[in-house]
Formats: sequence, structure tokens, C-alpha cells
Amino acid sequence: MGIEQPCRPSPATVAPQGPQSPGTPLVGDARQWLLGQVGALWALFTGRPVSLYAASVLRIGYGLLYLVFLVREFPHRGEIWGPDSPWTPALAKQLFEQTGWNSVLTLSDNPAYFEFCYAMAVATSVLFVLGWRTRVMSVLFAVVVISFHARSIFMTDGGDNLVLLMAVYLVLTACGRRWSLDARRDRLKSARAGAAPEPVRGLYAQELRHARVTLTTVVHNCGVFVIAAQVCFLYGSAGLYKVQGSTWGGGTALHYALNLELFQPWPVLSHLVAEFPMVIAITGYVTVLVQVAFPFVLFGRLKYPVLAVLLGMHIGIAVLMGLPLFSGAMIIADAAFLPDRFYTFLPRLWRRAAQRTGMRQAAPGRETGSGSVPAQGRPELPAPQDQVVPGGGRSCSAHPMGPVTDHPEAERHERPRAGSS
Repeated sequence: MGIEQPCRPSPATVAPQGPQSPGTPLVGDARQWLLGQVGALWALFTGRPVSLYAASVLRIGYGLLYLVFLVREFPHRGEIWGPDSPWTPALAKQLFEQTGWNSVLTLSDNPAYFEFCYAMAVATSVLFVLGWRTRVMSVLFAVVVISFHARSIFMTDGGDNLVLLMAVYLVLTACGRRWSLDARRDRLKSARAGAAPEPVRGLYAQELRHARVTLTTVVHNCGVFVIAAQVCFLYGSAGLYKVQGSTWGGGTALHYALNLELFQPWPVLSHLVAEFPMVIAITGYVTVLVQVAFPFVLFGRLKYPVLAVLLGMHIGIAVLMGLPLFSGAMIIADAAFLPDRFYTFLPRLWRRAAQRTGMRQAAPGRETGSGSVPAQGRPELPAPQDQVVPGGGRSCSAHPMGPVTDHPEAERHERPRAGSS
């Protein structure tokens, strides 16, 4: 560990210190290991933003989900949030005094004002999905979700609550740096600049720029980890709550759920599934097991089959119980735990399939990796996966979501034969 060894003392000196000498190297090793772990954690939070593709998937998913929700409820908007709602703005304001909520929809009782707010909510959702001025749109999207949620809070369910939390968390993330109009604009700007030298900046301007980049990176990484912690807490608490119930322990919980008329969009299908009690009991036990184990399998490959089981579970809830908003919100939240290499592999797989079927020809002359966006961290710092470690090879930083490849150079190394994106 680089600790200098002192000169060998005489036997008379060694005798009284014999019991302490074996512990000294161990203390030094433990100290070095602890400092290394702290340094790695600090580099993970400040080095570069993690899970940029996953954050973009959350942005697109929740923005599109809420857009579909607003369009779906467009014919009933007046009865749910508008002037025709039985829950009047006066009642909503009284509840705000107790809950601390607030809503822009209660600022006026004018029907024209409500229609304007509804149109702006739809436009904000569209722009948020497209990733146009994402920093501003993320704040406006959170205001929209909070306002509609608080205006008629008794019309919401678990899906609305999760979308509300994720909309607030996405404000902290850099969710517009991948698959967005902002990323396309930055890519075109970088292509136009070419190899032109950057303007000379003063020392104060450089330090200010580095501080801003570091702060943005730290806030984004904290937002991503908060999202992961929220989903883990949701699954863990739901699984532990189910364990305490006698119906889940007896394997009959899903049987009762399938026979509730309130959650039977297709009664024939629900009754057909209820005719297989053994399958229902096994499904209930698997559901509890997966939910309780979810927070503990995120650091290994076992998370992939667990995510597949959860995907099937949420699809079943959406179809059999008629809760598509809740299921969609949970499926999108689960997508945050897929590594970025998974999302970069999907476009390559699509291009290869398209080229094999003749739907698309490879563009000649296009430079490999031209679809990558500019660097998201400090341009003078190398990517963590390109750093050489003392033992040889390269180091690769990891995080709960899995390995990430957010640096353009890393993407070019990983995509030697990929076409344009």
C-alpha cells in the first residue's frame, strides 16, 4: 500500500511492541480501502452523469403516459377538474389548507381559463416528451401534474401518485441529454463547430464553468438514485405488507381481487382466470417473493428475470383489473433499472434487422458514432472506463442501475460497426 517500512529495531525494542505490530498494517490497509471507497463514491457522483438513457426513457414514458391520460379524459375534463366538477374550487382550497397542496386550476373559476390551462397541459406534455428545452419543460410538467392531481385529489389512484413523484424527481435529472430535440440541437451545433478551437476563457470563467458542470452532474446523479430508492421502497413495502396478510399467505388474495366487480373490465376473462386456483395461488406467492427480493437483486444479473416477472405482473394488472395508468407508471419506473448499454443496443438491433430485411440501407460515408451527443461532463477529463488502473486493464464505474456508457468516446468504442442513429 505504499507504506514505508522502518529500519529493523533491536530485539529489546521489539519485545514490548510485539502484540501491536501485527495490527498496524491491517489498520493502514483498512484506512486505504476506506479512502478508496470514498474516492470511488465521490467520483461516481461528480465524475459524469449516470443513466442518461434511463432518465430519457422516464421522461418519454411519463410524459407520453400523462399525455394519453389527458387526451383520454378530454371529454370528461369539466366534470373531473373543471367548473362542472362536484369537487368545487372552494372545497379544493379548503383541503389545501390541511394538506398543503396547491393548484393553478383554482386561481379562477372562468371556464375559458380552465380550457387554457388544459391546452397548456397538453402542449407541455408533448414538448416534454420531445425534449424541447427540457430544463424548463420538466418544471412545467411537474407543475401540471401537481395541479391536476391536487385539483381533484379524490379521483386519483396509485398510478397518479407515482407519476406525481417521478415528475418531481425528473426536475433534478438531465433527462433531455438523450433522445430529445435538445440532444439533436447540441449534436448539430457540435457538427457545425467542427474542429474550430474553443474560445480562450479566463481562469475565473473556467472555474465557474467547471463548478456548474459538477453541480449539474451531482444533482442529476442524486435524482437518479432517489428514483431508484423510491421504486425499491415501493416494492419492498408492498411485499412486506402483503406478507402480514392472511389472504396472501393462504394464496387466496388474487382470487378475491379477480371477483371484485369494481376491478372487472372484462368479467368473462376474470372468471375464466379464477377457474385455475392453483395458478392463482402460485402467482400470489411469486408476486410477494419478487417484491420483497427486488431491492436485494439490483446489483446482479438476477434483476433481469425479476424485472421480466414484474413486467408480466403489471400487464396482468392492467388487463384483468383495468388499471392501465398504474401498470404503465410501474413499468416505466422499472425501466430505470436497465443499464444504458441495453438502450444503446436496441437501436443497433433495429438497424441490423432493418438492413437484413432490406427496409433500410447503410448510409455510406457516415462516420460511426455520429449520432452521439457531445460530452456531458468536463471535456478535459477522460471517461471513467478509459482510466488505466495500476494492475493493468481499465476501470469501469458501476452503480445500482448497471454499467453506463454515457460518454461519446465510449459509445464510439462500443459501436465499431453501428450505422448512423
